[in-house]
This record gives sequence, C-alpha cells and structure tokens, in this order.
Amino acid sequence: MKAFKYILFLLLIAIIGTAIYIAVQPNAFSVTRTRTINAPAPVIYNNVIDFKNWGAWSSWAEADPDMKTTLPQLTKGKGASVSWVDKDGKGTMKTIETTPNKTIEQNMQFEDMPPSTVTWDFKPSDDGSTNVTWTISGKDLPFGFKAFATLSGGMEKQIGPHYERSLEKLDSIVIADMKKYTIKVDGISQHGGGYYIYNTTACKISELTNKMQEMMPKVSLYAKNKHLVMAGTPFTYYHKWDEANNAVMFSCCIPTTEKVIATDSNILTGQLPPFKAVKTTLKGDYKNLKEAWDVAYKHIKDSGFVTPPEGPVIETYITDPTQTPNPAHWITEIYMAIE
Repeated sequence: MKAFKYILFLLLIAIIGTAIYIAVQPNAFSVTRTRTINAPAPVIYNNVIDFKNWGAWSSWAEADPDMKTTLPQLTKGKGASVSWVDKDGKGTMKTIETTPNKTIEQNMQFEDMPPSTVTWDFKPSDDGSTNVTWTISGKDLPFGFKAFATLSGGMEKQIGPHYERSLEKLDSIVIADMKKYTIKVDGISQHGGGYYIYNTTACKISELTNKMQEMMPKVSLYAKNKHLVMAGTPFTYYHKWDEANNAVMFSCCIPTTEKVIATDSNILTGQLPPFKAVKTTLKGDYKNLKEAWDVAYKHIKDSGFVTPPEGPVIETYITDPTQTPNPAHWITEIYMAIE
C-alpha cells in the first residue's frame, strides 16, 4: 500500500513538473525556411499566390494522399482561401494581403488552435534567381497549444521538414514549367513587310545572343526617345548564316508606320517588301529557337519549297520578356521566304 502511494506521489510530481515545464515555454513560435530558386520572382509568386497550385508541391499533401481539399471560386490573390481535412483534423488558410511579386501574408486556422500568420517573401538576386522565404508564426499561445507543441517535439520539428520538402518540390515544378515549349509549323503565310529602323553587324554564330542583347535595346531606345510609332513587334533580319565558318550577319529591327530619317549614324532605315513565307511559331524559351529553325527548314525541304537566296528570313518577337517573366509563355514567329 505504501509503495502504491509512493508511486502515485511520484506520478503527481511528474505531472506537476511537466505542467510547469509546459507553462514556462514561450508564448510564441516562429518557423522559417529559405530556398534559392533559379527563376524570376514573378514566376514563383504567380505559382504560390494561387491555392490551386499548392496540392502539387505541398509536403503535407504528399505525406497524406487521403487529404481532402476544398477550393472556393476565388483561389488567387487577396481574399482567396483553401480548406482541408486530413488525418489530424480540419484547417483553413486565407490570403489577407499581397504585394505582387514581393510578399504574401496569410492567416491559417487549424482545428481550435490559435490562428497562425504565414508569410512569403520573394527577393530577386542579380543572377536571376530568387530567395524564397516561407515563415509561420503564432503568439499568445494557450496552455493546450503549448502542450501539443511540446509533446510533439516542438513546432520547428513538426513544420520545418515539411517547409523544406515543399520548397524543394516548388523549385522543381517551377523550373520544369519554365522549360515547357511547343513548335508549330503554321504553313504558308503572307508577310506584309513595311518600314523599319535597325542596326546591323556581323559576328560569330557563338556570339549571336550576346550581340542581339546588346543591339536590340539600342534600337528600341532610339524609337522610344524619338516617339516613333511602332508598326509591330521587334524582329531580327538574318542576311547571312554560314555555319561552316561560324559566321552570321543580321540586323535588329523595330517596325515603323512610315519611313524614318534617322539622326543617329548607328541607326538605319529599311523597307521590307511583302513576301510569301513559311511561318513557324515557337512558344517557349529562346533556347529552343535552333530546334524551331531546324523544324522550319525540314518542313520547307520536305514540302519541296524553294527559298530565294536573298530571303527575307526573319524572327519576330511577339512577347516582351520584361512583361512576361515565364519563358514558357514567350512567343516567337519565324518567317522564311519561299518562291
């Protein structure tokens, strides 16, 4: 009997000690994880801001395939929400504030536990990557919440690995999405031609991309400074392509509504006559342009078309990359003149 009373006394001391230990735990918590993703901030933000995308990269969804998610009509932006039921209970999350491409603030409620604040921060780097920081925090925690957190190993242990895995999956999904592309031969098209301003050069094929990135902005800036009305989107005019000697001659062009007398010796004026061409469209990163050209050339050869020696052969950039950050959405049209 004495032994039983002694055991009860020790048990009571253990319970009181545990309760005191739980009671003195911090009344707030914060868990943060950061991952550098090799993608522009707007691309990542556009994925995270829409709850429809979360199921693809959520570690919790991966760990619990039986999780039931409910999406309302509004899933994207301020006021959007999502709710779920998993093996641990019911939860809801709502977006309460956003700064496009920079920050997201959300409110999360799980069962009868206190609401938590979830924040996202997207910081672009000079190399084109983005540091994505994901944080969850709570304060004024009641005893029951602190007991749950303590007995389950702490919020860091409970949430941290999930955040790490979710960010890892988000990274792979964003990168894979940016690599998507399609090439379509649209067939015979009539190009309307027209006036354009341009600068021109010859260089090694291996230097083409760098030269274009240097030259096209100069023509665009001239058109902007002179308040010229553009008659279409920028294009590259290929005058000569010599793979055997690794040489290319090309012009970076801005179409204009009328003939322009340029006041800069580095800016010239040209006129493209209307011509019949085989049109090929690339939707995707410019890295896929070589394949698009190969497809266009093959189609012309297989169709028995004849290309005039002087062209024209042009590459038109329908999409402005500064306004459309995801390269999977860039559209480029190739026109190869045929007789």
